[in-house]
Amino acid sequence: MFFTYYDKVIRGTEHEDGLVIIQFLKGMVGQTFSFLNYYKEIPVSYDARLISVENEMAEFEVHEYQAKVIALEKKALIRAHAKSPVPDDLVGEVFYVNTARKKAILTRFHYAKIRSDLRRFVRVCLDGHRADVDMYLDNDIVPASVIDISLGGVALQVKDPTGIEPGKEVNLILKLETQDESSLREIGAACTIIRLLGTAPDYTCILEFHSDRHSQQALAYYINQRQVEIIRELKELAS
Repeated sequence: MFFTYYDKVIRGTEHEDGLVIIQFLKGMVGQTFSFLNYYKEIPVSYDARLISVENEMAEFEVHEYQAKVIALEKKALIRAHAKSPVPDDLVGEVFYVNTARKKAILTRFHYAKIRSDLRRFVRVCLDGHRADVDMYLDNDIVPASVIDISLGGVALQVKDPTGIEPGKEVNLILKLETQDESSLREIGAACTIIRLLGTAPDYTCILEFHSDRHSQQALAYYINQRQVEIIRELKELAS
């Protein structure tokens, strides 16, 4: 996916930073840290207890949902601890994870600034769900499909970027499939194109919504329903 949830921060060199972080963690055994991962754009954040640190690896006792998503993402974000000598968050790569035992061993730590915490709206991923879009661009209708969506905007997959320019105002007709409906739900929304990412054959177009009250209510209902589905999927994965 094009989106990252954090910016990497380098204070010395990557190797030096890793050694400093491990030294800090050695003095924090038994302490609780706040972990953050994402499952289909839904944040999964539980406390984790640091069990041990050796050979530049740190073992944590984690929540079962956290363990499952760590196994999928192959890394974990750790929010800056109150006792940390620096204000930066941490990222650790997975060396070993056991969902049943609720244990994760992380290594190759580096500093980071978590950006996803700044999101104003809950975002949901639509993989596996039909989500077609008609983008009314100038005098053309550009077909697209939804990658993820929030009340604030949407990421679309498009094949042809012709005419798609940042700052341009467009109208969308979203055709969203829901589990409890046999037909697609159509929602109209006015948008501004924010940016275009990627290369052929699949481009990602980021748009900001300027929804009216009716559209916003329809989007809120759909996003909430999709959020419930994703949480249910996560619970089933963790069982």
